[in-house]
Amino acid sequence: MAQQFLEMPDSQGYFGEYGGQILPPELKAVMDDINTAYEQVRQTKAFQDELADLYAHYVGRPSPIFYAKRLSERVGGARIHLKREDLNHTGAHKINHCLGEALLAKHMGKTKVLAETGAGQHGVALASACALVGIECEIHMGEIDIAKEHPNVTKMKILGARLVPVTRGTRTLKDAVDSAFDEYLKDPVNFFYAIGSVVGPHPFPKMVRDFQSIVGREARAQFLAEHQRLPDVVTACVGGGSNAMGIFTEFLPDAGVQLVGVEPAGRGLDTPDHAATMTLGTKGAIHGFVCYNLQDEKGEPLPVYSIASGLDYPGVGPQHCYLKDVGRVRYETATDAECLDAFMTLSRTEGIIPALESAHAVAYAMKAAKTMAPEQNILVNLSGRGDKDADFVAQHLGL
Repeated sequence: MAQQFLEMPDSQGYFGEYGGQILPPELKAVMDDINTAYEQVRQTKAFQDELADLYAHYVGRPSPIFYAKRLSERVGGARIHLKREDLNHTGAHKINHCLGEALLAKHMGKTKVLAETGAGQHGVALASACALVGIECEIHMGEIDIAKEHPNVTKMKILGARLVPVTRGTRTLKDAVDSAFDEYLKDPVNFFYAIGSVVGPHPFPKMVRDFQSIVGREARAQFLAEHQRLPDVVTACVGGGSNAMGIFTEFLPDAGVQLVGVEPAGRGLDTPDHAATMTLGTKGAIHGFVCYNLQDEKGEPLPVYSIASGLDYPGVGPQHCYLKDVGRVRYETATDAECLDAFMTLSRTEGIIPALESAHAVAYAMKAAKTMAPEQNILVNLSGRGDKDADFVAQHLGL
């Protein structure tokens, strides 16, 4: 079983029955070209050395693991540790794959990099990476998210990206994906669509996972060196699922490590206002691939909601779907209220303001710790910092 985790996806981009390329032939050819270029360039020492150098001297890797002692004492039970991806340059895990995608686009001779963004972290990271390598960048973002995540909007503009407000549909992440994809279709030969998660048609779920797996490689080695054992539980929030796949991948062969993805239950699973794709979704196609998604009786994506803009996506990465089906990863949920409680509790016990996305995983860890023994350990992938969310939360809570 461990080996099969490491050999996925297959040559057609499938993780079991999920993934693939649900695309017209001309676009499939473009995606195949990207896959070929990626497989060629990733093997070269020059690419590996350049990426490693940027991770160290631009991003600031490795990110540390922090024992949240006061938080652990506050909730009781197991010890809670944080993999501090919030300390990366640009404030989240997104920079890990954005650098890889920008370098690949430049290698392929593309003239413009396109992307969607929800919370704005992918947009800021990609705008930074494109400025660094000298390639044009265009970011599509829903109007609601633009208003909610204004600090990141300002950063993208300062970094030189062209920001396209999306006014269609729900004016959030799903519609930003549609808008960016429409622009990409105008010239897929010269444009590069830098997908912001482990979603989309092959090779993007594989490619983004590979770039993000630096998180898990570091975390596993760091935890072993510090504690001479592995954590009992590793947890991360899941929207599209890039930060979770980043930290989960290295631990997949470790049967003794429980892996838990945490989805947004929003205002409750008994309401339409959630984005719990793995919990309540069904198998179907969206944005060029097969996955669990929240859909109506016609197979159209439903409107979804989360207090965390980066999690309100109606689909999920195909590898997550496979890992759920085979039972290697368990998927839980956290509500808006639990997320906000975790956001404030971590801020006031440890002086760390988490992204609202990451606070979902913190909320799960706070619940799970109480059911575990004091000698046990939970490792949370703290995927981003909450600078972008601070004003929204303060207004929401009347601070």
